[in-house]
Amino acid sequence: MEKTETRKLAEEYMLLGGTRQVMIDDNKTFVRQYDHEPVEAERFWQERIATLDKERIADVEFFLPSVNSDVEP
Repeated sequence: MEKTETRKLAEEYMLLGGTRQVMIDDNKTFVRQYDHEPVEAERFWQERIATLDKERIADVEFFLPSVNSDVEP
């Protein structure tokens, strides 16, 4: 199965040490950031993800680790 562009963005962000996590409730996503993240991950988020339209940002957020997950990323 081929990965979507938004999934690839989320995975690349996480590989850079990104710390944002998603909480999904009633099909709405809420992003939380509890820890400081590396400069590279923050720059990647600002340049490659934050510039997308709202729908595509939500798609990227869907692939972030879940706040509610019992499994460590």
